[in-house]
Amino acid sequence: MLVDGRPEPIFALYAFLVAAVIAWTLVPLAETIARKIGAIDVPNERSLHTTPTPKLGGLAILVGILVSAILFMPMGDETRGILIGAATIAAVGVVDDVVTLGALPKILGQLLAASIAVFNGVRLTAFTLPFVGGVDPSSVDLVTLPLVGQVDLGELLAIIGIVAAINVINFIDGVDGLAAGVCVISAATLSIIAVSLDRETAGVLAALTAGGALGFLRHGFPPASSFMGDTGSNLLGYMLAVIAIQGSLKTNAVVALFFPLIILAVPILDTGFVVAKRMKYRQPIYRADRWHFHHRMANIGFSQRRTLAYLYGWTGLMAMLALALRFVPYSDDRGNFDPFWTAVMLLCFLAVIAASFYLVVTLEILKLRRSRATPSLAPEVVDQGVKRELETGSFEIVNPETGEYQAPDPETGEFPAVDPDPG
Repeated sequence: MLVDGRPEPIFALYAFLVAAVIAWTLVPLAETIARKIGAIDVPNERSLHTTPTPKLGGLAILVGILVSAILFMPMGDETRGILIGAATIAAVGVVDDVVTLGALPKILGQLLAASIAVFNGVRLTAFTLPFVGGVDPSSVDLVTLPLVGQVDLGELLAIIGIVAAINVINFIDGVDGLAAGVCVISAATLSIIAVSLDRETAGVLAALTAGGALGFLRHGFPPASSFMGDTGSNLLGYMLAVIAIQGSLKTNAVVALFFPLIILAVPILDTGFVVAKRMKYRQPIYRADRWHFHHRMANIGFSQRRTLAYLYGWTGLMAMLALALRFVPYSDDRGNFDPFWTAVMLLCFLAVIAASFYLVVTLEILKLRRSRATPSLAPEVVDQGVKRELETGSFEIVNPETGEYQAPDPETGEFPAVDPDPG
């Protein structure tokens, strides 16, 4: 039952289970629909799968989210706005999965879905910044729009945040089960934090999102029988952003601002590296490539399951750090720190930093550049070779006589013989 218009904390568990069962059950139906309307992911040079795979699994996640929300959430204007926005962004994803939309139609669809949620109550009204104190962006009016009225800074920031999260999750959806698994970990963590902050509605919303993603993951884990496609990745990114705004950002706790950033650090870092590389090589930000973490892992020989293990583990460490920040009593909030619990927090930070450093060094392009650099090669030549390697997944060698890169034979996969002592 609802208490003062809010769901009971136990509803989060119920919502999680219902959404998981519904999504798990409906994925085969979504596969059938995908085959009938031609929403099939055919392998290409960027793909890590080898067989054509239906890609409307996100529809099963959507139904699980909608049904679970109707059962366990208060159905006010805000909830209705969130669910209508969810259906809208999923519809944009369905169209993209069938006909492949251009960048402009996709961003317009994302803005529409985000606006539906924001103008029905999902907005930044107040939050606390370190060393600054309370911030009230809702008090800063920016523009007046037809049908909407005044648009304030809090609403604008919320729209930007939702669209950014949609694309961040979409970017990592390149290997079987990666985006869904990361979203299960992230949404479940946000649910626990939201409930602990007395944001029960956001906690239930996060739980049912985790459940829907987990139900799909039963079919999406490698070797996947179904992909959730842009239908699912757009939807999950949208839901995570809405949850972050409703569940942690609207609090007076200083640390609450960092919960979503920590929990979603892995997809955020992946997106940051990819965008930086595209800008460096003057490529459009929206153009697909093979510079994502999962592509780099494939390039150095990781299987899909090993890739998932590393990236799930990294996401899990970030989630544990966020939970530690919320629940470990290292401070009394008045500047007094408990020595034991402070040491525990430091160990948590060191574990996250060590894991992050290991993975970034393993995957970052600078390591490739160092391994390819020789005194006779100009840096721009090395960069060009590294760029080709990361785009094609085919690692090359340098002929010391000519200073040119040589690729392996396309039929045998063997590198051409090179005299190690040409003199």
